[in-house]
Amino acid sequence: MYRIKQIDTSINLEGFSRWLKEQGVDHRITEEGGYQVLWLENPEHTEPVLQALERFLSEPEVQQAVNTTAQSPVFVGGRWQPSPRHAPVVLGMIILAVLMAWVTGMGQNQLSTLLMFVDPRVYEWGSMAERVQALSSTLASGQVWRLITPDFLHFSWTHILFNSVMLWFLGSQIEWFDGRVRLLVLFVVTSLLSNGLQYIVSGPLFGGLSGVVYGILGYCWLSQRQVPRFQFPPALITFAVAWMVIGFTSLPEVLGLGRMANEAHLGGFVAGLALAAILPVPKKAPRNRGA
Repeated sequence: MYRIKQIDTSINLEGFSRWLKEQGVDHRITEEGGYQVLWLENPEHTEPVLQALERFLSEPEVQQAVNTTAQSPVFVGGRWQPSPRHAPVVLGMIILAVLMAWVTGMGQNQLSTLLMFVDPRVYEWGSMAERVQALSSTLASGQVWRLITPDFLHFSWTHILFNSVMLWFLGSQIEWFDGRVRLLVLFVVTSLLSNGLQYIVSGPLFGGLSGVVYGILGYCWLSQRQVPRFQFPPALITFAVAWMVIGFTSLPEVLGLGRMANEAHLGGFVAGLALAAILPVPKKAPRNRGA
């Protein structure tokens, strides 16, 4: 163990210690001569941990967010474990996606065309100009729901299961800590950008919540750097970005996974990052202390 910092015993480091554990940082806090001493297993963590500790000690909002997370009823044994009542909006999205998967026969029957960005039976969409014209005509006819509904169109149970797990794990944290309004804003904006970009590049034959999931991940990662409050493994962002890059190659098709909605992933991720940069972190999340 490497000794990196000595702190007065009047400062409660329980929340900060729990946050370090959530980030996968092995450490110990001991008491020596009336002081708390922070030890790290890996010296390479010293600089980022000291920077985080400095923010924890000097910025009351950061300290409040970290300590609130440590006391939150949705953390069990230091792990994020919400129940349905903690994130009803996210649960509703998942239920709607599963229902639409059943109604549309996993995108195989005619009802699935009602969820697509434009109706591929009605419009030509082979070229960029045709896709723009089809979208203009669709919106002019009042079918604005199509900008969002591709999110709920899935083509396999594996597809919907993965998206649902990720949406529940990350989206429920946003709903709990930042509020339902922030979650809905994030959902709408990431949907518009991810679905719009995917449609313009490849046409209307796509669907899924992946773009929203990437947007939520981008938001959580960047906003977390401002005020720590979300729990997810740091390697998740690396894996997600790497998978997005791989999606732009032929490897998924070689592996039999088919074509991926790469532009939707990219559009959602960029939208999430942009919202994290633009929107201020809520000063207080009033439901953090509730059961």
